[in-house]
Formats: sequence, structure tokens, C-alpha cells
Amino acid sequence: MRGLTSDPALQPRGDELLTTGEAAKILNCTRQHVVNLCEHGDLPFTTVGTHRRISRENVEALKTRTDRLSRDERRSLWLGYVVAGTVATDPDRTIAEALGRLQTMRPHARGQARKWLDEWERILNTPVDRVLAALTDRSLRGRELRQNSPFAGTLTDEHRRIAVEAWQSHDIGNPRGRR
Repeated sequence: MRGLTSDPALQPRGDELLTTGEAAKILNCTRQHVVNLCEHGDLPFTTVGTHRRISRENVEALKTRTDRLSRDERRSLWLGYVVAGTVATDPDRTIAEALGRLQTMRPHARGQARKWLDEWERILNTPVDRVLAALTDRSLRGRELRQNSPFAGTLTDEHRRIAVEAWQSHDIGNPRGRR
């Protein structure tokens, strides 16, 4: 468990401990996203028995941090830019397809995923510039929207492969990607 800490200075005190569900509510994201942040080392945690507990201070710090993205989030944002390019070149078709995918996704969505699909429906019925902004938003909200995106399938496999290769060669988190 990468986020586990035994340093007394980093251990939360008493009532400052939050469950992953409570942290998710504060961060306005899914509980699974909080678990992923813990497992990837982006959110320090301790365990009580087999349950993760997170300090309120660390959750609040993460909530205000919007510029440091994990590797997966950087790749997702890059793909968001590529999808935004597709939306910009053919907005009517691309948005209509995304609205159709929403209808396919809804019956399978539960909890927070349902909330994000509802948010996408609202966004897809606004001007195109707002759709583009949502696809390229670096905030926690933007990250959650991309994780629950009705634009899955917009890019062909080949277009996605080329985009991921380009990201790998230009990713600032990758020493080879610094140009």
C-alpha cells in the first residue's frame, strides 16, 4: 500500500480522520477515485483494521490542488484535448453521438457515475465552447467528468493509439518527453 504512512508527524489526530466515502463527498468525486488516489500515492492514508482513513487536512489540500496531475490524469487530459479537436471540427455529429452514448450508459450507472452522466447531459446541451472547456478542464471536476465520459468511442483505435504515442513522447512527467 503505497500511501500508507507510519510517520507520527503525518498521522492524523483523533477526529480528523475521514473514511474514503467522507473524503469523496468533500472532493466531489467517487469513493473509488479516492481509493485510487490512495493506492497511487497521491493521497496519504493510514489504516484502521482493514479500512483506509485519511486526514481531513490532506483531503482539503488535495481539494485545492488543481495543477498536479497523476500520469493517468495527464494521459486522460491529453486525450480530452484530442476529443475536443474532434468536437471542434464536427460538433453536431460528435455531440449527438455523445448524447446517444449517455442513453446507453445510464442503465448501468450507479451512485456518483450517475451524477456525472447527468452533468454531461447538462453540458452537452450548452454551447460548444462549454463542452470543449469540460473536456479540457484540469480541476477535480474535469478529472471526474473525463472518467465518466460519453465520448468513449469517439476516437478510432488508430487515432487513439497515435494520440497516446504522441502523449508519451511529450508528457512532462516523462524525462523522455521534455523537449
